[in-house]
Formats: sequence, structure tokens, C-alpha cells
Amino acid sequence: MSRFFYRILESVLSRAKGRSYALDHRIPFRLLCMILLRRASWLVRGTIKTTLFAWRPAAVFMASGVSLRNASMCHFGKGVTLEQGVLLDGLSYNGVHLGDNVTIGAYSEIRSSMLTSLGSGLRFGKNSGCGAYSFIGAGGPIFIGENVIMGQHVAFHAENHIFDSTDVPIRNQGVTKTGITIEDDCWVGANVTFLDGCHIGRGCVIAAGSVVRGTIPPYSVIAGVPAKVKKSRLVQSHRQDLAEVG
Repeated sequence: MSRFFYRILESVLSRAKGRSYALDHRIPFRLLCMILLRRASWLVRGTIKTTLFAWRPAAVFMASGVSLRNASMCHFGKGVTLEQGVLLDGLSYNGVHLGDNVTIGAYSEIRSSMLTSLGSGLRFGKNSGCGAYSFIGAGGPIFIGENVIMGQHVAFHAENHIFDSTDVPIRNQGVTKTGITIEDDCWVGANVTFLDGCHIGRGCVIAAGSVVRGTIPPYSVIAGVPAKVKKSRLVQSHRQDLAEVG
């Protein structure tokens, strides 16, 4: 009976997520039922909150302690998950867009603006997510592509303070806001910091603890402070292809 239930559930989840979804059948059936009940309560909470505060219902899985601010400027795809304690502030020029199946880890924050400076906002591609305790400061425009996975404590700082003058406090000299882009299919380790102006090409792997700036070529493996290219995944893939042909 439980095996039949697993298969039915996998079929439902695959249709809901728009991709193949396989459960680990080693999860005890009773615990799986408890997880599903918890997720159902998150969905009810998310639907109610988006209806009340964003003025349009959305199928968002929202854990306890989630804070929605300026929710009318937040746009949710299907199956978005906001884990416990997430702070999401939509106030920005372009708003905050979370694509299908995006997951924002527990106690993470997404902010774009202050009352004295309207930020640009964020676009998060489908099937992507960030780990717990991450910070996304979208003063400049931030674009995160599809199928981007990130560890915990990842930080985005899409603006820089101007400090040319020594006669004026730095806080009063204004900021530049170039923005940050991460293209599709990247893997970002824990404790990575992205600085304003960086552009990460498709398929990159970024080692834990890296500080990233500048333009990174597609399919690079990078690490360090500041992060530098250590090798290319294209070379490794080429060698594998040659080995298979040989």
C-alpha cells in the first residue's frame, strides 16, 4: 500500500513541478505523511498571506515566521518555498520575481531599497534557490538564472559606496549600482559573497568562501579571495569525450 502511495505522490509532484520528481523510498511512510501535512499547512499559510498582502493568491509554501513587506511588488511562480523566518521586501523599481519552484532558505533576507534610495530589484529563475541565512541586497539589479543551487550564508551586494572625497563622510557620497548576474546551471558553495558588477557565466562552480567580482567565463571552476578561475569544466568534458571515443 505504501509503495502505491509513493508512486501516486511522485506522479502528482512531477506534474506540479513540471519535471521528474522521485522520492527516496527509504523515508518511513509515517514520517512522509507528517512532512506532507506540514507542507500542506505552509501552502495554506502562503495562499492566505499572498491573498491578504499581495492582493492576489499564489501557491506559495510559507513556513512560520515569514515576513512579507510591500508584498504587492512581489511576484511568485508555482511552488515557491519560503522557509522559516524569511524576510522578503518587494519594494523596488522592478519588484521581486521568484520563478517556479524557487526556494529561499530559512532566515534569509531579500531587500532592495531604503526610503531615500529606491533599489532595482531581483529576478530569480525557476528551480533555483539559496540556503539558510543568505542575504540578497538588490540595490542594483540582480538576475539569478534557472537551476542555480547555493549553499548557506551566501551574500549579494549589488551596490558600491563612492569614497572619492575625504572631506565628505562616505555615507553621504552616494552609491553606484551596476548589478549582479548569475547565469543558468551554476553551483555556489556556502559563504560566498558576490560584489556589485560581477557576471557569472553559465555552468560555473564557485568554491565555498569565495569573494566574487568581475566577469567569470562560462563553465569555470573558481575559488579564492578574490575568486580566480582554477580550471574549466569544458576541458574536463572534452577529455571525457575523447576517452569515450578512444
